[in-house]
Amino acid sequence: MSICHKIITEMKALENEKQRKSLMRFFKTDKGEYGEGDKFLGLTNPQSREFVKKYYKDVQLSDIELLIRNEYHEIRFCGFMILVEKFLKLFPKRKLFSDGDGIRKRDEIMKIYLDNSTYANNWDLVDMTAPKLLGKWYFAESFVPFLEKESIVEKFSFSDNLWQRRISMVFTWMTTREGHPEIALKQALIHISDKHDLMQKAVGWMLREVGKICSEDLLREFLEDNFSKLSRTSLRYAIEKFSEKERKYWLEK
Repeated sequence: MSICHKIITEMKALENEKQRKSLMRFFKTDKGEYGEGDKFLGLTNPQSREFVKKYYKDVQLSDIELLIRNEYHEIRFCGFMILVEKFLKLFPKRKLFSDGDGIRKRDEIMKIYLDNSTYANNWDLVDMTAPKLLGKWYFAESFVPFLEKESIVEKFSFSDNLWQRRISMVFTWMTTREGHPEIALKQALIHISDKHDLMQKAVGWMLREVGKICSEDLLREFLEDNFSKLSRTSLRYAIEKFSEKERKYWLEK
């Protein structure tokens, strides 16, 4: 039995019916909702993370799709978080540059993530992976040309798949942290008219991070230039860290 099969068996053994029903309501799995049809075992987040901590070193990348393509949400979560752990461990802490083998392994992990991105089919799976994987990889050393990375993001930005569009917005949390707020502002403009509530929230959230991490004046400039296009939801998220007086100004504007 592979490690992935072992993880699946052990996670299924912890199935909790009461918690399962609660999670299905929370992640909107009813007909017509954004998580329609998703299945849950009823594991808590700490339970799922314990499997990641226990097994991530032993899982082979060649087997990881057994987890990230599984029908159960918690097992997919476990698989994606194992990818995150393996990916982040490949960034050297003391050396100025990564070794070639490490770079190749990071690119391999990213290919797996991008090829299976539609299986990150709820906001938690996107938000816990996109910044740490795509966001970290975007400006990192790589054998993948930067123009190809830009093309990948552009493809996701205009995808019909909600989760790929959210990935293309939320990954900018990391690029903003690394001193490139222009990526978040560019993506915000692309998605500013997206009608889905989860995208409106993502736009506002990433704009808020630009103001919090880089410059409130940069955020104000964006708001002034694009105020008429912003949804009320995006605006509320974007101005969350402003003073009460300034929030009132923008909401009454």
